[in-house]
Amino acid sequence: MTGVLTAFRSLLFQVAFYGITTLYLIVLMPLIPILPRRLLWKFGALWWVATNRVLLRVLVGIRAEFRGLERIPQGPLLIAAKHQSAWETFALLPLFRDPAFILKQELMRIPLFGWLAAKLRMIPVDRKGGTAALKTMTRRAQADMAEGRQILIFPEGTRRPPGAPPDYKFGVAYLYSTLKVPCLPVALNSGLCWRRRAFILRPGTILVEVLEPIPPGLGRAAFMARLEHDIETASNRLLAEGLDDLGTAAPDDVRRPPETLPDPRFPPPVENS
Repeated sequence: MTGVLTAFRSLLFQVAFYGITTLYLIVLMPLIPILPRRLLWKFGALWWVATNRVLLRVLVGIRAEFRGLERIPQGPLLIAAKHQSAWETFALLPLFRDPAFILKQELMRIPLFGWLAAKLRMIPVDRKGGTAALKTMTRRAQADMAEGRQILIFPEGTRRPPGAPPDYKFGVAYLYSTLKVPCLPVALNSGLCWRRRAFILRPGTILVEVLEPIPPGLGRAAFMARLEHDIETASNRLLAEGLDDLGTAAPDDVRRPPETLPDPRFPPPVENS
């Protein structure tokens, strides 16, 4: 019976989510040429995010707990977040004053949504465009950062199931070395409640942890090693905590992760043979 109820609540949320999203887009369309970008962000995008969080809490029983928000620095910033579900594509936005999302170019072609994303000056990237696409993305990011905006990227490029091996892409290192600003890692365990390409949403509390900023100036290899270590170690810890909280309701196919990973700043000693 519990499974049937969860499926029914998930269906209600999916219908409400897409219905509310469509309604917001239709209402905002006439305002795109009129409202300044900041007002459209404040009274459009952020209200949409708040509505979705209420729908998740009321219809599905999904809440969120944010930790480490005091670590968010002021000014221009590169944010690198773990990506496990659709949840973080909207729920992280209110944490930052004026973020610009790096998103796949295909999303910009969606009617209504793509027009709004363009007005909000999100940054599209052609994931098959190679070095030329990276340079175009970086030029856009530099222009936005000159206005004090924060650039948000998912360094693995696409959603990864909770507990899956990490797959970090070169683009985040290219941005970091070019933009020369602090990088803020963000860990989370959203995939336990809202699975990748899954219809069923599980009630529970999504944990998000903002980690210590990585200062500018590291080499690309050192930066990538530290970023992956910091995000994966914290995400594994949050995943284990989430599995404990869910108990018997936890997904059967999610393995309990290791508590820590080797720290790239302190490589293991080489034994003499």
